[in-house]
Amino acid sequence: MIVKPFEQVVAEHGPMVLRVCRAVLGPADAEDAWSETFLAALKAYPGLPADANVQAWLVTIAHRKAVDVTRAQARHPVPVGEIPDRPGRADVPDGDLWDALARLPDKQRAAVAYHYLAGLPYREIAEITGGSADAARRAAADGIKALRAGYPLEGAHS
Repeated sequence: MIVKPFEQVVAEHGPMVLRVCRAVLGPADAEDAWSETFLAALKAYPGLPADANVQAWLVTIAHRKAVDVTRAQARHPVPVGEIPDRPGRADVPDGDLWDALARLPDKQRAAVAYHYLAGLPYREIAEITGGSADAARRAAADGIKALRAGYPLEGAHS
């Protein structure tokens, strides 16, 4: 089997990885996670088996980078002048899908992003996030249900 040049891998899978990073981390940290994903992938690419699922491999790396970003953010306090009231479920804004995604628990947000944005099967999501394929399927279904309750999605299905 002929191995693709890494530039071609970036061109083919880069947009999908960026969508996943945006869904999991939000727009502010997505591009940094995307860059870190492909830097790590570039180093490991020569050792990747020829029959490997490149898309799942890249999502796995992106998942790890997202975990790193989340952990780093948790260690740094964010100063605020006034603590805003947290909106309830009924207060989900009509506009921005990211706001609705950000309200999901981490496992649900990851399952929704990896299945609906990256197109990964639940078995591969379970390998990335830990747990079983059934748990990944349940997390994605619960995430979509929560999104439908607070954000009008067209064409989404569980």
